[in-house]
Amino acid sequence: MTAPNGEAFRVHGVGATHQGMVRKHNEDNLLLRPEAGLWMVADGVGGAQAGDWASAQIVDALQDMPVPPTAPEVLASAVARLEAANLRMVSRAAERGGGMTASTVVLLLVHGVHYTCLWAGDSRCYLLRDGVMTQITHDHSEVQELVDAGALSPEEAERYPRANVITRALGVAPRVQLDRVAGRLQPGDRFLLCTDGLSRMVSDAEIAALLTESDIASLPSSLIAAALSAGGHDNVTVMVVTCEAVAGDTITPAAPGAPWVTGAGDVR
Repeated sequence: MTAPNGEAFRVHGVGATHQGMVRKHNEDNLLLRPEAGLWMVADGVGGAQAGDWASAQIVDALQDMPVPPTAPEVLASAVARLEAANLRMVSRAAERGGGMTASTVVLLLVHGVHYTCLWAGDSRCYLLRDGVMTQITHDHSEVQELVDAGALSPEEAERYPRANVITRALGVAPRVQLDRVAGRLQPGDRFLLCTDGLSRMVSDAEIAALLTESDIASLPSSLIAAALSAGGHDNVTVMVVTCEAVAGDTITPAAPGAPWVTGAGDVR
């Protein structure tokens, strides 16, 4: 990909998922489609089979999405496919006689020199830029609403007993509510998409320190290892996407990652 000023850079990512130390099933899912400029992490809700199935619906909806020629069309296509996955989850829950068949989602789209992040739930996207890490998503959760209302301090929120209760996700209503943030890429940008199996177990300060490691291929294993060392109370899934300046048009393939890495690649 080439910026208007003629500077060439590549965007590539690596991702990994782990069952954790407590859960019997992994209900998380992830998708890397570098050729489409698309990276996604999802956290299924509803217990074994239902949660697995729900997060898999998002993968199924996005993995064969054609790549439209313009950024607005890319966004519209992604939203339409997420809405279709949402309706499948709602229908499945009705067929099962009720209960929760849902999934959080956080999705990073890159088109040209711009990015868009879509999300529902408490799976997060962080951006590390110029050495400073910022959470660019805002959790859809009960505890976050209490913090926003001033009823809890951030320190109290860390000990809140219902921290896992989400207020928005795919599958909870016939019409999905997605939030969106967009911006312009800069060479050196590094995005982290993750489920709460990382963000609830590892502090932002520790995540930021790990995210500055120079070898992107090792980051998924490093981040997951930190979550497991902290107890690994939940499934944990991470995706790291980085924007690097390169000389000319030569694209160097991403280095292979840890054994559980699902995929890696580049988008021009």
